[in-house]
Parts: sequence; C-alpha cells; structure tokens
Amino acid sequence: MAENRPIDILVLGATGFTGQRVVAKLVEIAKQHGQVRWGVAGRNLEKLRAVLKEAAKKTGENLENIPIVIADVTDEKSLADMASKTKVVINVCGPYAFYGEPVVKACINSGTHHLDVSGEPLYMESVQLKYHASADEKGVYVITGCGLSGVPADVGTIFLRKQFGGALNSVEIFLSAEEQPSSEKNKSSAIGHYATWESAVNGLPLAKELKAVRSRLFSKKMPVHKPRLESRFPIHKNALAGGKWCLPMKGADKSIVVRSQRYLHELYREIPAQADVHVAIRDFVSMSILVFFALIFLLLAKFSIGRSLLLKYPEIFSRGCFSREGPTEEAQKNSVVSFTFFGRGWSQKTGPAATLPDKTVTTKLVLRSPGYGFTATSIILCAMTILEESKNMPLRGGVYPPGAAFAKTSLIEKLDRHGVHFEVIRST
Repeated sequence: MAENRPIDILVLGATGFTGQRVVAKLVEIAKQHGQVRWGVAGRNLEKLRAVLKEAAKKTGENLENIPIVIADVTDEKSLADMASKTKVVINVCGPYAFYGEPVVKACINSGTHHLDVSGEPLYMESVQLKYHASADEKGVYVITGCGLSGVPADVGTIFLRKQFGGALNSVEIFLSAEEQPSSEKNKSSAIGHYATWESAVNGLPLAKELKAVRSRLFSKKMPVHKPRLESRFPIHKNALAGGKWCLPMKGADKSIVVRSQRYLHELYREIPAQADVHVAIRDFVSMSILVFFALIFLLLAKFSIGRSLLLKYPEIFSRGCFSREGPTEEAQKNSVVSFTFFGRGWSQKTGPAATLPDKTVTTKLVLRSPGYGFTATSIILCAMTILEESKNMPLRGGVYPPGAAFAKTSLIEKLDRHGVHFEVIRST
C-alpha cells in the first residue's frame, strides 16, 4: 500500500535546472513540516549526489541520508521500481511531450500520485484523455501544470471565484512585470532556461494533433452565458490593465483555466466562467519588440530547419530572454510579476437571469522570483496538499489541472504563507 512506502515525495529529474531548485526549496519546506520523507531520482548517481551536496551547502542541512533512486524515463522497469517507492512523484523531467507519458503510466500502475510543471497543452490534454478514468479507478491524482504555466492563472481564478460571492460569468487575466527599483534590475540576464525554450519550440508544430485530442476530450459543450466575453483585437490598449498595451498570452494558461472551469461545472455544477489571458506591457516600443520576435518565432517554428535554428541559437531568437545557463540566482530573486483578474457576473449565486451582470470583482496575485523559484515552491506545496488533504480533492483520483484539483483545499493559504500575495483590489 502507498501508505507504507518509505518516501513521501520523490523528485524525478533532480539534476536539471528546475530540479535543482525544487530540491533546494524542498529542503526548506520539509524542515518546516517536520515529518516529510523525500528523495531524488534520475539517471546518474554521481550527479544526484552532487545536487544533494550543493543543496546541503546552500541550506546548511545534513542531506547524507536522503534516498537516491536511479530511474530513466526510457526504461519502463526502472520507472515502475521508482514509482513503487514513493507516495508522490514530482516530475520535472521535460519536455513532457517526449518524456512525460511513461512516467504518468508508471505512477498510475503503481498507485502513485504524479505532479509536473508542464506548460504543454497537447501533453496535458492527451494525458487527461488517456488516463483520467484509470487514475480515478486507482485512486491516483495526476496534476499537470503545477508551476508558473498553470498555478497563478488557474488557482488565481479559483481565488477570484471564492471572493466573488455570487455567480462568476467571465474573467480577464492580465500578466504584467512589476516595476522594480533600478538597483534591483538586471537586464543582462536571461529570464528562462533552455529546457523551457525547447518545450515551446517543439510544442508549436503539434497544434493539429491538439485539435484532434480536444474534439474527443471535450465532445460535450459547456454552457456559455450572456454576455459573452468580449473578443478583443490581438494588440490593444486595455483600461482594465491600467491602459497598458495588451497581447494574447500564447502559453497554456488559458487552456488550463478553461479545463478547470469545465471540471468545476461537471463535478460541482458551478457556472463555468469564460476566460481570456493577456500579457500587459507598459510602453509601445517594448510591445513592438515583443511582437517582432514572437512573429519570427512563430514563422521559424513551422519548419524543421527553422526549429533547428531556434534550438541552436536561443539567445538570439529570444532577444536574450532564454539561455542554456538560465537566469542567475540574483535575477530570479529580483524579478516580480503580477496577475490581475477582472471578474464579471451576478451578485446572486443562482446566476444568469433576465438581467445583465451586476457585479465586478478585481483581484491580484503578486509573485517574486516568478519563474523557477515560484515553480519550485508551487509544485512542492501541491504535493504537500495531496498528502494532507486528498479527502478534499475530486472523486477518488483522476487527471486534473491545479485549479480543479485543489479548489476545495487550502493550497491558496499555503501559497500565501510562502510569499505569494493574494488580494482583492475592488468589488462593486
């Protein structure tokens, strides 16, 4: 039985850029919780030992007795052996389109919960289509998108729903970089690691496959209440974002929020909120530069030779935002972003009637170290929540985005205690 396993949380891919940060953060959080037994997993024993040695040096903790498990995502037997040793696998071994599914399968077969930080819609929705029923049957939770590409937008929308107090019809989400003192700015450093860039480059050509998966996964239409969420021009100034220039967010955030809203309707008969996600940029010049590089990326990613160029020269084609070394520790700590949520709906929980929406609520979520620092904290707290509050999660198990999985748990309170600031801006 999973209850008798020697490890509570096992980090697969601990030697990678994200994995190392998860391990360091796990040392801190496990110490606070006292009785959490955790370990690391990967292909190379010496590299895993080096990760633990570095984490011990950073944290001052003795990690000599931390379990090390050898596992290879291309070796089915090693994955089965790994999954049988732990209650929860934190999988940070991507790109998930290439390496994710075998780990999910091994975890379900072993009765082990699985979490990842994927921002790849095809992987996430394919896993839901293939494994939701079997995961539920085995009592296993498979939660995808537990990092920056998922939790802020999705769990932030859950926070908005809780604060709304009525029936939420629509939410517009605006991601924006916060202003920082000049002494904290580090313009020369990348903000993302090569592995994240690689996932984005390889994910774009899979759009046709995603359409086919969605036609099977979402064959039943969800109710959409009037007024429908306004369709905005791709590049526009938006008063809801303080007059900033706004572009559509081309990550997985919107698809994750929409999937959670669908689940909330199916599981709890709640009105599924319409959603849209934008990137808000303060000035026209910065917006124009971003659009220029985005168009080049979209053009090149359509062709194999173009993808080869993107993967070979990430610094050039991302204007220095992504590199093989990734962002420095200083740059991560000094980065701050916010997600602002503008919700519109009805003051009565019964929802739409003959009247138009009569209530608006604006909330905000602020993140320091938004990329890999937040991602590490977020996925660990998601794992802790499964261990502590599975009785408050849907059904017996299944494949879920984070908002749907943790809507009835204390994950928001956990995040707030670990530096993620949630607040209500206004309610009218």
